[in-house]
Amino acid sequence: MERPQVENKIAAVLKTYPKGSVLFVDDFLDYGNPESVKKALLRLKEKEILVRLAHGIYLYPKIDKELGVLFPSTEEISNAIARRDKARIVPTGVQALNKLGLSTQIPMKVVYLTDGAARTVKVGKRTITFKKTSPKNLLAQGEISSLAIQALKTIGQKKVDENTIERIQAILKKEKKENIINDAKLSPAWINRILMQTIK
Repeated sequence: MERPQVENKIAAVLKTYPKGSVLFVDDFLDYGNPESVKKALLRLKEKEILVRLAHGIYLYPKIDKELGVLFPSTEEISNAIARRDKARIVPTGVQALNKLGLSTQIPMKVVYLTDGAARTVKVGKRTITFKKTSPKNLLAQGEISSLAIQALKTIGQKKVDENTIERIQAILKKEKKENIINDAKLSPAWINRILMQTIK
């Protein structure tokens, strides 16, 4: 008897979520035990009310007349996982370069540093990896300065050129001065110098 009830309750509550929401089994545990919630979500997927993104991760889809289901970016999925796990995450690698506009490459494999659980989530052809890191690496206060540190680490001290440094310094002008000062202290000496030059 419980099954259809759980499914009906979840279907009703889904209507209160904005289209495009990334959802988890944990979001619906008020309506049944984990097993019955999982089954209900799979049935809602079969009815095309939900789209399954990965194991235990669903999308309440936004449908475009021409494009069909509008899938969330890896960033939106990563942020949703971080919210669920109450974890902090910092984009690294090509993802950091991309967010700063230093690379047009859309990475298929993204890596985030986290103070949550280490794991890899496969979403279609894309892979999101959460790497456990020391709290120090997550203490950066500014979003831009945090991305700048990760972007510079990705490029590497020997490979970074003046042009890239100038571009990063120009982007850092949008960051609060106190954030740059705080975050520069957390970064390797060569990155510290690049960050501190922006506020002179």
